[in-house]
Amino acid sequence: MNLLLHLKEAFHETIAKLFNSDQARLSNHLFLLNVDDQKQDFGDLSSNAALILAKELKMQPRAVAAQLQSAFTHPYILKTEIAGPGFINLWLTKEAYVLLAETLFNENEQFFKLEESAPRHSYNIEFVSANPTGPLHLGHGRGGIIGDVLGNVLSFMGHKVTKEFYINDAGNQIQKLGASFKARCLQELGTAAELPEDGYQGDYLKELATTCIKTHGGAKLLEQPDQFFEQYAKDMLLQKIKDTLNSYGIMFDVWFSEKTLHENGAITASLAKLAQRNATYEKDGALWFKSTEYGDDKDRVVRKATGELTYAAADIAYLENKIARGFDQLIMVLGQDHHSYKQRLAGILQALGYQPTLLEVILYQLVSLKEGGQALRMSKRKGRIITLEDVIETVGKDVARFFYLNRKADAHLDFDIELALKKNDENPVYYIQYAYVRTGSILEKSKALEGYAAIDAHDAEFLGTAEYLLLKKIMSLKAILESISSTHQTHPLTYYVLELAQLFHRYYAENRVINPENHRQSRARLALITILRNTFGICLELLGVSAPEKM
Repeated sequence: MNLLLHLKEAFHETIAKLFNSDQARLSNHLFLLNVDDQKQDFGDLSSNAALILAKELKMQPRAVAAQLQSAFTHPYILKTEIAGPGFINLWLTKEAYVLLAETLFNENEQFFKLEESAPRHSYNIEFVSANPTGPLHLGHGRGGIIGDVLGNVLSFMGHKVTKEFYINDAGNQIQKLGASFKARCLQELGTAAELPEDGYQGDYLKELATTCIKTHGGAKLLEQPDQFFEQYAKDMLLQKIKDTLNSYGIMFDVWFSEKTLHENGAITASLAKLAQRNATYEKDGALWFKSTEYGDDKDRVVRKATGELTYAAADIAYLENKIARGFDQLIMVLGQDHHSYKQRLAGILQALGYQPTLLEVILYQLVSLKEGGQALRMSKRKGRIITLEDVIETVGKDVARFFYLNRKADAHLDFDIELALKKNDENPVYYIQYAYVRTGSILEKSKALEGYAAIDAHDAEFLGTAEYLLLKKIMSLKAILESISSTHQTHPLTYYVLELAQLFHRYYAENRVINPENHRQSRARLALITILRNTFGICLELLGVSAPEKM
């Protein structure tokens, strides 16, 4: 039984009977679990129902609270108190804590998932989607972890999730890539060649040219058409992107090629649909989408006067393609420079006859590297980190993933290299993984001791007050995951698991888990450690951070 849900329903039934109102059922914020160790005098649970109902009932909040306090009783509630302007604080009984521990022990990860009656969705989460014209840079690491962990959480909660990478493999940028790469190949062969003025300048094309020459031979390479250089560079750089993401722990379900939308006529069909809905017009020989009618700052060209299709045209067909594949929730994770793009996509959906709420765009802010409190200048020549691959190779996958996620998406992120390289309690990843290792060490040690085999849920009967706060903190993961599922903000998971580790380390310092003088209590505490280890394991798996057995 989900104790918190059971108590919330009983509390709402009291409200309905007492005031003939079901308003409280509409809010998830009327019955909150208190896991703040500095506020234990405020009870285990708190409700602001009286403050919300007071306006409807035209009563003073404390008067409403007094009636609720008098009417609400439950076997799992020890006492209630009214605080402040009308908050109701509630304390759980020992039996409630035992039931909570037994449920957590038996249900393990199932406890934290959505209720069977909750609706499920089919999500398409598109993220990273970098042009295959160069290596992934610093910022891609942030978009990557946001999308990946969000997908992990939604899937864990019972939704169907497809993680998708959109390959921009059509248009001018691929032609520029091919011309730039060809020039680098010619230069490596000793032939005078200038890079295109607006081409790609990175040294990575020099390295790629060396590889290409070794593979195909210089003389043969000189005979190749421009399309060869475009295809070779695109394929090799895309593979490099895949390798980097693999080392980062990100696996995509779908790699979607923009080029296919051009080849199968999808873009032409989508533009025709917009024309039928009077959402486009022609001007100066070009075709324009009436995006200003949907809140954009200007109308957007979808087909140039030359006949060339724009990125916006491909976006229209791509959105329709996702919807046709059966997704009812579309999420895109983009850098903050795509702010206007967000409005444009919402307008496209409306123009096509869909609800703009079908799509959510998560914008993330820039990332800065810091070392010793100073911002790092990104210079490859000086050995400074400039790519995501460099970050991963320097600090490791686990630290990179956690540090990239450890801040709200719309806030600037400072990635502290010095802290990331530390192998002590100052590094949050080390601290959390050490907590997980410690739980395993405790359980392993107990197996060698007589009388501690086959710990089960019934051992929780002998838990004491020292374990109550830790139990509540474990239980609160359910609310964290439900919040991530609805808000799509993933950073609270890093905050939560760090706070859980801090609470556990403090508990361990203050309490002896295995005490030969109190066998029942020891078994109860081992049951708690089992629950705690499972919870750490869930969090680490969702974050894509490894759960080591030893450190």
